[in-house]
Amino acid sequence: MKTNPLREAQPYPVEQALRKIGANLRTARLRRSITIEEAAAKIGTGPRLVSDAEHGKPNTTIAVHAALLWLYDLLGQFEDLANPLKDEQGLILASRRERTRAHRNRGLSNDF
Repeated sequence: MKTNPLREAQPYPVEQALRKIGANLRTARLRRSITIEEAAAKIGTGPRLVSDAEHGKPNTTIAVHAALLWLYDLLGQFEDLANPLKDEQGLILASRRERTRAHRNRGLSNDF
């Protein structure tokens, strides 16, 4: 079975982001005085997955991260992650493809 190369070595910024998110999840859990076992039980998973998320392991599913954010009442921030209205580079690229002038319809129309 072929393994996903991202499980072995992620780009450095991705690795750092996963570690930072994991550390933030751990801080949120500790501030609420919730144990790993309690967090796992509340989101319906095992303690190992909660621990893996907090350690920034790349094989942890996004569902575990989202469930933990929900548990800590931080899911609203997560929902705004890939907001197309805040994607500056995407908006710039889209504006470059927009037509700059209207073209006259070359065919006859029966619209009166």
